[in-house]
Amino acid sequence: MELRLQKPSLGYAGTPVLHDIDLCIKPGEKVSLLGRSGAGKSTLLKAFYAQSETRAALIPQDTALVQTLSVFHNVYMGRLHQHSTWANLRNLIRPAPAQIDAMLPLLKQLRLESTLRTAVGELSGGQRQRVAVARAAHQNRALLLGDEPVSAVDEQQAKEVLTLLCERHHTVVLAMHDVQSALLFSDRIIGLAQGRVALDEAASNLRADDLSFLYQAPRTHGDNALSEQALAAPELLEAR
Repeated sequence: MELRLQKPSLGYAGTPVLHDIDLCIKPGEKVSLLGRSGAGKSTLLKAFYAQSETRAALIPQDTALVQTLSVFHNVYMGRLHQHSTWANLRNLIRPAPAQIDAMLPLLKQLRLESTLRTAVGELSGGQRQRVAVARAAHQNRALLLGDEPVSAVDEQQAKEVLTLLCERHHTVVLAMHDVQSALLFSDRIIGLAQGRVALDEAASNLRADDLSFLYQAPRTHGDNALSEQALAAPELLEAR
């Protein structure tokens, strides 16, 4: 199923951020959203998630993890909807071996297997971000939406995480901060600038220099100067 947005404007709290939106994401596409902070990447992701949350896995920018719970419990929460209330309560008290076994291959790919029983609040920022990635991937959904999913990890880990996401999800839409990674792991780039879609092109047709205009300072101060953190509605971007 494709994602389609045809909106005269998108925004937050009644303030328009993006205008004249007409986008379609086809099944199987790997798409990166690029642009300055405040360009509207999170707003666009929020709109895509609002229309597809029952079939999409989400990696929110703030990770939305429960700091006092273990890595196992945070990742397991990605599948709460697949189990009964009784089974979920039982796994909260004592994780079932079968659930641990189902999770371990994914944690090993993300170099998190040794943290299985560690409280998330004791982890580094990069580890917490990888736990959020694991929780989303553990849902086994075809569509993955991610808001800066590799911003807190090093270059090698970023490659590993993006490879995993592209392999495990049929359709991937990511707000990205790193142009080179976006070009390497995406087949389509959507660039946002001055409150509009300024570029929509196959990644194979682009070089990093072609995207530099997206990061130039806006000519006027207005709606686009709002931070993306403020634009991302928590009630829509929280993990499911």
